[in-house]
Amino acid sequence: MRTTLLIAAAALAGPALPGPARPPQAQATYEVYAVRYATIPAFPVRALVAGADSTRRLDIAMTVWVLKGQGRTVLVDAGFYRDTFIQQWHPLDFVRPSDAISPLGIRPEDVTDVIISHVHWDHLDGADLFPRARIWIQRDEYEYYVGANGEVLHRGIDPLDAAMLARLRAAGRVNLVEGDDREVLPGIRAYTGGRHTWASQYLSVRTRAGTVVVASDNLYLYENLERHRPIAQTLDSVSNLAAQARMVSLAGSPRLIVPGHDPAVFDRFPTPGHGVARID
Repeated sequence: MRTTLLIAAAALAGPALPGPARPPQAQATYEVYAVRYATIPAFPVRALVAGADSTRRLDIAMTVWVLKGQGRTVLVDAGFYRDTFIQQWHPLDFVRPSDAISPLGIRPEDVTDVIISHVHWDHLDGADLFPRARIWIQRDEYEYYVGANGEVLHRGIDPLDAAMLARLRAAGRVNLVEGDDREVLPGIRAYTGGRHTWASQYLSVRTRAGTVVVASDNLYLYENLERHRPIAQTLDSVSNLAAQARMVSLAGSPRLIVPGHDPAVFDRFPTPGHGVARID
C-alpha cells in the first residue's frame, strides 16, 4: 500500500526536473604571434617556389612564432644566433630571437616549450637560448639527423646544432613526437608530410578566431598556397602539395595558414606592429 501511494505521488508531481546544466568543458586556446627577428635580403624566389622566375628576389622574413595560453609560453622554432650563421648570411636588422620576443613581455626564461619544425639552422639554432624550455621535435627527424653522440648522420643539420640538440636531450629536455597527428600540448597538434626535411612537422593551434596552422618551411610563401606550387626545397613535391591541401582542411580559414618566411605576414596582420603580428 505504501509503495502504491509513493508511485501515485510521484505521478502527480510530474516528471523530475533536470539538474542545473553543466557548462561545456572549456577548450584550450592560444594567442598566436609571428615575430620577425631578421631579414635575409634578395633571396632567390626560385629557392622557395618551384618553377619561379630565376630573376626574382625577395627580402625574406626570419620568423619565430609565439603561442600564449593555458599558462604556457610556447615558441615554434627558435631562430638562429651563432656567429657562424650571421657571418655567412649577413642578415639585416638582426635581433636574437630571445630578445625579439621581449615586446610581448616574454623573457627567455619564461618560455616553457620550444617546438622545432625541422633541423635547419635558422629554425633550430636558438633552442638553447631558452633555459627552462622543453624541446619538442619529431622522433624520426631527430634520429635521422643526430647520432647517439651528437654527430651528424645526414646532411641538413649543422654540426654545432646537432651537438647542441644532443646535449639538450642528455639533460632530459627533449621530447620526441611520435609521428603524424599528435597532440603536443592541449590545443596544439603536430602533423608530418610536408617533407621539407626527413620528418618536418607543422602545427595546428586552437585560437578564439579558429584553428591557426603554423606551417613553418613546409609552406615558404603565400604564393606556394595560392598558386598551388610546392616549395622548391622538399624531398617530395607531391607530398608537399598534399600537405598544403591538408593545411587548408585544418585551418579555420585559409587566411589563418601562416607560411614560414613571407614578409607579407606582417602586412596582412599589422597589429601590434614593429615586427610582431598577431594572427587572428
